Amino acid sequence: MNDWEKVSALWDDMDVLLELASEDEKAVVSDIEDTLERLEKQTDSIEMAHILSGRDDYKPAFLEIHSGAGGLEAQDWAEMLLRMYLRWAEKNGFESSIIDILSDEEAGIKSATIEIAGQLAFGYLKGETGVHRLVRISPFDSNNRRHTSFASVMVTPEVDQNIDIHIDEKDLRIDTYRASGHGGQHINKTDSAVRITHIPTGVVVQCQNERSQHKNKAFAMKVLASKLYELEEHKQKEQIEQFHKNKKEIAWGSQIRSYILQPYQMVKDHRTELEVGNVNAVLDGDIFPFIETYLAMQAGKE
Repeated sequence: MNDWEKVSALWDDMDVLLELASEDEKAVVSDIEDTLERLEKQTDSIEMAHILSGRDDYKPAFLEIHSGAGGLEAQDWAEMLLRMYLRWAEKNGFESSIIDILSDEEAGIKSATIEIAGQLAFGYLKGETGVHRLVRISPFDSNNRRHTSFASVMVTPEVDQNIDIHIDEKDLRIDTYRASGHGGQHINKTDSAVRITHIPTGVVVQCQNERSQHKNKAFAMKVLASKLYELEEHKQKEQIEQFHKNKKEIAWGSQIRSYILQPYQMVKDHRTELEVGNVNAVLDGDIFPFIETYLAMQAGKE
């Protein structure tokens, strides 16, 4: 049963429950509430599946964390973020592993890279890229003063290093022509030269070195595959560079989210204006409200 069939079945259940409620409301009120809750979750799931339909959304994600200026305070904050994302992955059925980490002997981390794998890992996490700000009474300050710390997060999709170039014959225009020569007896009397145009990309290759049209075509296909491979690698390189262009300076004015522990407790996303008062839960990995609100906002802009 697909998602829409599940929604349809729940609506049918709701119709039956509403009919029963007209006779004895108290007997079915809990069933109605349960069905409404399941219906809401199912429609939310369909909406999120539509939102997360980008080219890279299904891929595993690499998440990098870098501490900002501020020494131990910023390094401790970076380690808190690392724990937050690892807990989020664990709670939501994603596999996570630390690929690289640069710890400090005194406290915290200077940087870390983790891989998070699972269905739609990059799709969910792509909005986490940016600067995260912490405000709290510093545990490293003997005078118990309030400090502001920054750390940056960068999320990129896993790129397939083994690019598989599949060439569909329907995408090709193959022209044959008479090969040119230096004259005399070596002039080719048949249309053995081959020119291949890959229509989707406009890439054109040709070969006339061999006397056989079949051999010329085979060699031209090798050249075409090489050019398409190079083109795909260039596209992936541009994609990664674009992700890194979005990386902001780890400082004031560029934060996407603030985590305030003192003088009051609140986590606020500055892009969506969503505020959550349970800071401990957020730092323990409950960040889905921020993720879903941001993704829905972005979908509304597109």
